[in-house]
Amino acid sequence: MPHGLTLLEDLLVLLLASLPISYISSRLRQPVIVGFMLTGILIGPYGLKLVHDVEAVEMLAEIGVILLLFTIGLEFSLGRMVEMKKLVLAGGGGQVVLTILLVAVFESMLGMPAPQAAFFGFLVALSSTAIVLKTYLDRAEIDAPHGKAGVGILIFQDLCIVPLMLMVPILSGREGSSPANIAIKMGTAVGVVAGLIFAARTVVPFLFGHLVRLRSKEVFIIFVVLVSLGTAWLTSQFGLSMALGAFIAGVVLSESEYSHQIVADIMPFRDVFNSIFFISIGMLLSVGFLASNPGSVLLLLGGVIIGKSLVVIFISRLLGLSLRIAIMVGVGLAQIGEFSFILAKSGVDQGLIGGDDYQRFLAASILSMIATPFLIAAAPRIAMAVGRMFGGGARIEPQIDEIGADKPKLNDHVIIIGYGNNGRNLAKVLHRVNIPYTVLELNSEAVREGRRTGVPIEYGDAMRREVLAHIGVARARVLVVAISDPLATRHTVALAHELNPRVRIIVRTRYMSEAADLEKLGANQVIPEEFETSVEIFSRVLREYGVSRNVIAREVDDIRRRGYEMFRSPSLPLAELEQIAAAFASTSTEPVHISAESSAVGKTLKDLDLRRSTGATVTAAVRNGETEINLGPDFRIEADDILVILGKPDQIERAMDLISGQGEEGEKENAEQAEI
Repeated sequence: MPHGLTLLEDLLVLLLASLPISYISSRLRQPVIVGFMLTGILIGPYGLKLVHDVEAVEMLAEIGVILLLFTIGLEFSLGRMVEMKKLVLAGGGGQVVLTILLVAVFESMLGMPAPQAAFFGFLVALSSTAIVLKTYLDRAEIDAPHGKAGVGILIFQDLCIVPLMLMVPILSGREGSSPANIAIKMGTAVGVVAGLIFAARTVVPFLFGHLVRLRSKEVFIIFVVLVSLGTAWLTSQFGLSMALGAFIAGVVLSESEYSHQIVADIMPFRDVFNSIFFISIGMLLSVGFLASNPGSVLLLLGGVIIGKSLVVIFISRLLGLSLRIAIMVGVGLAQIGEFSFILAKSGVDQGLIGGDDYQRFLAASILSMIATPFLIAAAPRIAMAVGRMFGGGARIEPQIDEIGADKPKLNDHVIIIGYGNNGRNLAKVLHRVNIPYTVLELNSEAVREGRRTGVPIEYGDAMRREVLAHIGVARARVLVVAISDPLATRHTVALAHELNPRVRIIVRTRYMSEAADLEKLGANQVIPEEFETSVEIFSRVLREYGVSRNVIAREVDDIRRRGYEMFRSPSLPLAELEQIAAAFASTSTEPVHISAESSAVGKTLKDLDLRRSTGATVTAAVRNGETEINLGPDFRIEADDILVILGKPDQIERAMDLISGQGEEGEKENAEQAEI
């Protein structure tokens, strides 16, 4: 049978077998990744042998890994990569070196020769980039503290593929790698990475600009696939991992204005090939060998998971991460990586690992991959249980009573959980308007930076009762949760509401689907990023069509007050559409604050003559807290007055421009200044 037809039959078998198993996994609320791996075990060469061309399937699986890492890179930026340099270099480097050393020492104590012991350390040091990132994406935890730490360590592990592959012939004692040869290859690899970054920042955007002008979606998609696969192929030619090349291309292109369109176009291809990758992993498991050697395989599996978790936890704690975050990172990276299979095959060729050891390693590795989604899901509970074992973590976390003990207790203040972009911006505004606030952050570097600039910031985990109590949640008026950790957000909201039912809790979340649960836990207002973007878009569109600011603000307030119901509904009833249209055309009132710079200061209502010039009318004024109505034409406007204007939207808009000095007089003054 022709090779093409064999591959087509294998693909049909893959898809046909994966659908029911994936459907059952979803119905049982289990990760779909596990369903794909079980599919591979069932139909693979060690199962029902329904797939004939395994090598071709593995090649398609590599495309899935490339596209996954490419899209992951698009979610990052070079700025974020620079910010993560400590996690990548110190975290990843420490984890890889310490894992290799510990495994090598342990295996040597069991009688394994030193070169083979070190090689086994190579295999265990790497984790599964594809499975971990896919699981974090599905759980919306890629931007959470443990997600960022895990990604940083995984990036360094991928960078280690080249030196580890070069070390294999040296460990085997065979020819092929000298110190000079290794230095040349390492220098070449660095040059390739630098060249990729340069090309992706200069040549690729130039080509994108010309291709976009063609207005051809097909050409755009072809070029995107070419960039992702081409960079992966290029890096592989110089000994680097293909996934690393794709990730670098994605990171650089993330700064392009086309990044969102690239993600949307590449997503269907990524999902299809990704499923093939996870199925191909399952095909490697020999059920017969596992059945005949269950004890040794499970012993190796347990040792790998526990050992790697402890190493990552230790390194994470050295980097200043809290115990809870460190445990979640350690449990998430406890599996063996797919690139370890490449190393293992090279080790078989070099005589560093025998047949039974190779099968035992494969079995334990695949089982660790299958367990990864369950381990990541259980990681928060494991972290909290360990924290309770250590008395809430107080004995191993920074002592709360030592942090800020000399500061006065705040009352009626704002508590900001998280010092990212949203937390920083809120802190700046609160500082400018003299509203008392304090910030709680888990990133020790961010805490030190904030303290250097005078920000009242403290280190601590908002999921701990004593931490919230220390920063005065019982006396606070508002608590703002601005972190990218869904689990920590939910727990913090529930705990804060329990400690102070009167505190107003405002939560930033990425997805609207989380809003209902957060409101049940005690959040007073949930701000979903995906819908706030929609609000900003329609506000600007209405402004372009001349709709009054007060009408836009009223509609925005109504949408938020009703929990974004208009956006969540697939369509609007006709009656509601008519009501919205009527609201745009109806007469309304608008309060206008008179600043000291306003051209209206010192003038009377007769001097302004708003009714004649704009059609709007001043119906009332608030001065020094007192409201005056039935104003006469001789009412003289003073600074800090609040005028209540009645009229249609366009009339109010013209009146506001005139009062603020942006009417005809303001335009005349601006024109004179421009001439000068």
